Amino acid sequence: MNSKKKFLLRLDPDLYQDLEKWAADEFRSVNAQIEFILRSSVSKHRKPGQSKDKQNTEGDL
Repeated sequence: MNSKKKFLLRLDPDLYQDLEKWAADEFRSVNAQIEFILRSSVSKHRKPGQSKDKQNTEGDL
């Protein structure tokens, strides 16, 4: 059983259209593409074991 969190996301129609095209180029659904983008961003900006305070300080530089 897949236990993913469900939530409502409102997007600008133009942004959604861009995501649809990008997802199609990479043979993904829009949902999978958004998840891929979010995972990539989180892994890039949040290193394991780093506290919120450290992240905020580094992000302000």
